[in-house]
Amino acid sequence: MPMDPNEERRLAALTRLGILDTPPEERFDRLVRIARKVYNVKIALFSIVDEERQWFKAKDGLEPRETHRSFAFCDHAIRQEKPFIVEDASKDPRFRNNPLVTGGPQIRFYAGIPVREPGGYKLGTVCIIDDKPRDIREVDLDVLRTLASLIEDELERAYAAVSGDDEVRFTHITRAIQRAQNAFLTNDSDRAAFELMLSDLLAITGSQFGFIGEVLRKEDDTPYLKVEAITNIAWSPETQGLFQQVERRGMLFERLDNLLGAPMVSGAVVVAHDYSSDPRKGGLPPGHPPIRCYIGMPVYSKSEMIGLVGLANRDAGYTEEMSDRLAPLLQTVGTLLERKRLYRERQEHQTSLEKAANYDALTGLPNRRRLTELFTQELYEADQRKGTVSVCFLDLDGFKEINDEHGHSVGDAVLRAVAERLKTIVRSHDVIARLGGDEFVAILRDVNDSRVYSRILEAIRQPVNYRHYVLQLSCSMGITVYPDDDVEPDMLLRHADQAMYAAKEAGKNAFKMFDLESHFTRKERVRVLEQIGPALARDELELYFQPKVDFNRCTVEGFEALIRWNHPDDGLLLPCRFLDHIEYTEYASQVGRFVLGEAIKRLLYFDEQGLPYSISVNLSPSYFLGQAFLPDLKAGLGQLPDGIRHRLILEVLETTALDDTRKVIDILKVCQAMGVEVSMDDFGTGYSSLDYFRRLPVQEIKIDRTFVGDMVSDREDEMVVKAILGLSKSFGRRVIAEGVETREVHERLVRLGCDLGQGYFYAEPMPFDNALEWARNFSWPAM
Repeated sequence: MPMDPNEERRLAALTRLGILDTPPEERFDRLVRIARKVYNVKIALFSIVDEERQWFKAKDGLEPRETHRSFAFCDHAIRQEKPFIVEDASKDPRFRNNPLVTGGPQIRFYAGIPVREPGGYKLGTVCIIDDKPRDIREVDLDVLRTLASLIEDELERAYAAVSGDDEVRFTHITRAIQRAQNAFLTNDSDRAAFELMLSDLLAITGSQFGFIGEVLRKEDDTPYLKVEAITNIAWSPETQGLFQQVERRGMLFERLDNLLGAPMVSGAVVVAHDYSSDPRKGGLPPGHPPIRCYIGMPVYSKSEMIGLVGLANRDAGYTEEMSDRLAPLLQTVGTLLERKRLYRERQEHQTSLEKAANYDALTGLPNRRRLTELFTQELYEADQRKGTVSVCFLDLDGFKEINDEHGHSVGDAVLRAVAERLKTIVRSHDVIARLGGDEFVAILRDVNDSRVYSRILEAIRQPVNYRHYVLQLSCSMGITVYPDDDVEPDMLLRHADQAMYAAKEAGKNAFKMFDLESHFTRKERVRVLEQIGPALARDELELYFQPKVDFNRCTVEGFEALIRWNHPDDGLLLPCRFLDHIEYTEYASQVGRFVLGEAIKRLLYFDEQGLPYSISVNLSPSYFLGQAFLPDLKAGLGQLPDGIRHRLILEVLETTALDDTRKVIDILKVCQAMGVEVSMDDFGTGYSSLDYFRRLPVQEIKIDRTFVGDMVSDREDEMVVKAILGLSKSFGRRVIAEGVETREVHERLVRLGCDLGQGYFYAEPMPFDNALEWARNFSWPAM
């Protein structure tokens, strides 16, 4: 394979240098020892990369004089334009199988800086190596860079002894150009390139002081100088702050009546042989050391002067011809300044594009796109500080009428006024954005007082004065609060928007909070409907059984079957968590069919075991009144002997019976004909009439727990219980009281002549086997 031309030239330059296979030299060994000591590493090297090997001109901590190039970390380093760092070679796919890693010297950490020969080609590196992984930043390698530079200086001096002074000057300039270009390409800040070039200019010319500056122009086309790099040597302590200003923003020189300004005016090189007597002296920063001689050299891009280089205090003085000899360097300064200008223009253009993309052109507020970014940040910070974020969606009332009556220019003025008021009324860390039209959004942190929202509305209510118009407007605002409303930013905006429409519907000029309770109910309904089908398929539903106690016979009469959901994530769910959500859906019938089937299966078991118990089941209104119920009941009862069908008791809510009395009566008559009994559940809450009570074909009345629980302490509740008992006895219906939780209530019901009782005083709902065990061990509560 033919050799790369650049590599061929590099190897030729290395041969010309004549350094390969030469004896160790103290000048290089000393620098390598410094590197090892400063960085406290096992090995430090000045290595030279030949065609097939890596040879060590200076080494400290390593025995071999060379290794094969294919193993050399330094071979990778000379291919880079910046420091080459390997923090842990054992984890780096490029090196983990390298013999220098798997065997001695067991390299883990490596950092190398390329070293150039006088012509600018990278001949090798100065590097540090350790057998332990290390974290290191490029900025921490400044000492290594300096040592690499000193090695380069030594190489140049050696080359000068053979090649002559003129050649050395030429190679110095070449190397300075390459160094500056590399620095410009490999650093985030262009200042590093200018400072490096100034350092090289001072070294090449033997000057003590200098600067590199960019020539800019004011609006009236007057030039001024912005310094990009300036020497800091021997400045007084009082002026250190001034130098730091240069570091931050660049020093500005705007006066033209001095030596610094003269080249900007004339466009030509300016030389001062005796600065102290030159009439153009002046322009030095305060506290700058004395100047003996000076040269100012303009830097051009085509015919435009874009920069200025100034040098001072050269022992041999300056001539105008020096600028010709330095022309390649000055041209490079011009190239760097042009690149900087191009970069700045791109940045300004990018900023302009970003502003157009992220901010509303009319009001200057963040637009929807920028709001999304700010919104995400606000939610993250709220999580960090355990705080809240109020999302306020604002829509102006009557804005369309203002636009239609006065025109869009007036409407735009109103929108700008509203934007300014919103920015004024909120805190500096809050966010105001315009979504478009007359819609605004406010993102407010940690609002603890609703008067904050009222103040926003009040600010917008103030009249808007524009030209000869006095315009009155108001605002409707919807609000939701994170993390109570714990959803994504887009959904939070949607919720606030919904609340805003509620404010509009309520009469405008007000704010409404998002109805979280209704939202969560809807959200839970969707979740239940998604999961109930698979739950039925996986047999996650189960009936629990609560005993019913016969007060007359002092025995267990039977059980009420109550549905439970063994949810894989949420655990055991009570019916209140899911039954309401499936009502009037296809799942209501499926669950009702499941309940009937399970109850019939248990009654068959009772019959087989000779147990006398009944089972009552609850039927949802939509299933009971639906077309599937009677066929399901008929099919299920087909499994039961006629003699025990009456032990299946269907509990129908009183409120269900009231919804469609005629239909309910017809269905109940069919049930009665099939041999099952019916219990009117939650009686007393539906306000049924005496005629309705008389006509309804039910065998049992179940007094609602709201009357039973407080009947001992509440005389009116006791009167209701007495009335229901008296009415039921008159019509020959047995009565069961649910919600019996204390002995006092139990004893009172017995004395009042109630037939049955059910509640936690006796037992809570239990799985089937537990309920049977409880019934076997039941003993009548002592009075």
